[in-house]
Amino acid sequence: MKLKTNILSIAFSLIGILALNAQNGSTATVKGPEKGSLVIVGGGRLSSNIIERFIELAGGKDAPIVVIPTAAGRDSYDERSAAFLKRHGATNVTVLHTADPKVANTDAFVAPLKNAKGVWFGGGRQWRLVDSYAGTKAEKLFWEVLERGGVIGGSSAGATIQGSYLARGDTRNNQIMMGDHEAGFGFLQNVAIDQHVLARNRQFDLFTILKKKPELLGIGIDENTAIIVQNDQFEVLGASYVLMYDSSFWSREGSNLKNLPEKNAQFYFLRSGDKYDLKNRKVITN
Repeated sequence: MKLKTNILSIAFSLIGILALNAQNGSTATVKGPEKGSLVIVGGGRLSSNIIERFIELAGGKDAPIVVIPTAAGRDSYDERSAAFLKRHGATNVTVLHTADPKVANTDAFVAPLKNAKGVWFGGGRQWRLVDSYAGTKAEKLFWEVLERGGVIGGSSAGATIQGSYLARGDTRNNQIMMGDHEAGFGFLQNVAIDQHVLARNRQFDLFTILKKKPELLGIGIDENTAIIVQNDQFEVLGASYVLMYDSSFWSREGSNLKNLPEKNAQFYFLRSGDKYDLKNRKVITN
């Protein structure tokens, strides 16, 4: 009887530990794409080095690229939506748009995606991308771009859609962090991505999500700044900063003498050239 009681006690202790770990986020493994790359940009006007890096990862200036401007909410779009790529030498660019998931599920519509080496999602409201493409042949083919070693990129709404949790996904306004759309395309798993973070003083907004979903990794990206994700690591590229919300703190000058807030209120900054280990949730310093 005593042995049985001890076993039950250990079992309940283990359950408690697992529940606590889940609450602290330690059991939610962040996972990037096994193949291909992600270029996740925080919005604003983009420097040439970000656009050129996207074109390079797609395979060069002649690589087939598809631009999807749907998030902006217009009825139709023309080739001007791809001008930012063409100005940097991209020669094989197709603009693809529908607001109807039935259309996005047709072979005729998705034909340009079948051989694409790059897909770029423009800015606007990220829930429009979900309403148009989630669960369709188009979404399946986005993943196939990565599987053949291509690149998925996007800015502003096109950044947030790449995470698994859809921050600011409410159809009423963009200030509601947890709204009526909560699932992104998930190219980066167990992550919530915010954008325009410093330009719009949004640096505290991700805590709204992380308090309710502490298992997630929060990534805030400022304008004209990107993270280049390959597998389970990323590198920062651009003019401003990326904010990391991983319940820890990091600084080039150390933190032993700093008066830090509680872990669930901490974040820190990364700049161009910095690298981050997504799987282990820590800065790569060597």
